[in-house]
Amino acid sequence: MPEIQSSLSPVQQAAMTTVIRSPSLLMRETLAGVITALALIPEVISFSVIAGVDPKVSLIASVVLCLVMSVLGGRRAMVTAAAGSVALVIAPMVHAHGVAYILPAVILAGIVQIIFGLTGMARLMRFIPQAVMTGFVNALGILIFFAQVPHFWSRNPLILGLFALTLLIVLWVPMFTKSVPSPLIAIVLLTLFTVTSGQILPTVGDAGAMGGGLPGLSELKVPLDLSTLQIIWPCALSIAFVGLMESLLTAKLVDDLTATPSNKHRESAGLGIANILAGFYGGIAGCAMIGQTIVNVEMGGGRSRISTFAAGAVLLLLVTALSEVMAQIPMAVLAGIMVIVALKTFSWHSLRPAQLKAAPWPETVAMIITIAATVTTDNLAIGVLAGTLAMALVPRRFSLKAGKSSPAPEK
Repeated sequence: MPEIQSSLSPVQQAAMTTVIRSPSLLMRETLAGVITALALIPEVISFSVIAGVDPKVSLIASVVLCLVMSVLGGRRAMVTAAAGSVALVIAPMVHAHGVAYILPAVILAGIVQIIFGLTGMARLMRFIPQAVMTGFVNALGILIFFAQVPHFWSRNPLILGLFALTLLIVLWVPMFTKSVPSPLIAIVLLTLFTVTSGQILPTVGDAGAMGGGLPGLSELKVPLDLSTLQIIWPCALSIAFVGLMESLLTAKLVDDLTATPSNKHRESAGLGIANILAGFYGGIAGCAMIGQTIVNVEMGGGRSRISTFAAGAVLLLLVTALSEVMAQIPMAVLAGIMVIVALKTFSWHSLRPAQLKAAPWPETVAMIITIAATVTTDNLAIGVLAGTLAMALVPRRFSLKAGKSSPAPEK
């Protein structure tokens, strides 16, 4: 993590007034937003394909989500965009009834999320056990890693070489300088190399159309009646709960990483408003993106709302005026960055033999069930629910007995 203005407390470094007055902090936050925007592109495009939505439209919807949440969100420096977990939920409805039902479904989901925020129901998330939280983080690390494998696992030595160079640059450059984020250096240098050398490799442009310009607002093309409600309500509730669960769990993770607090009620209501606005651009709903949040917070050192606002602004610039430049970025380079994100996300401490021996066995079982359920279903909500149920079903006497023989957990 960058050590800028070390005399300031974490809360002070996250304050916008402090960032604006400090050129070094402002530069750090802006560059963190740049690499975050670049890291968002491949995932948003791939999730759009899963949901059956135009990638360009979902990229613009992600711009809306990122910009709105940088103002209304309850967790500073947390990145929100069109997410894979939501895409998996919305895809069956789109395939069965068409894209016209996305807008009313997203609006209804946003209303539910606003209600959760205004009524204080977001506090229910605090009852999720720590073991399930650890399983959630580890499962995310595994999913992020395997999502990158197709982009670098190749017989083409140049693809493997770019991937390896990306890892070396991202890991070694911080030893010499931290003024510019190492992922940004890797993206610029290796993209310039492939373009100037004339190498033909899989790029961002191959994943979806990258034409410039802004799409228009979506029109409501289905009647607002009971038949439409019957189609959209199961999907809308799933979008609302999955989005809230992933966002609030990610907010808790960032709280711990940055030693700063967040407002979960504001996050819930803000997410609902952002999703409604994004829906009017035809995109799927979104939630917090754990991988890109780690890029922003850990690799870029982002701490304030300026970092996420910069990410949204840069993403808007990339998908409109600089779409042709963005399309030239090799996928192997972005995959290398996200592999490091996956390794940083995974809690290696939780798998140490000493830690496993000291932890009560019900917690270890709950962590493993959370990981297994999440990885097999690609659904974070199912994984968290499975782990929480596993903890709840363990007889209390076994849990208490195991807990007495173990030391206090590390903070």
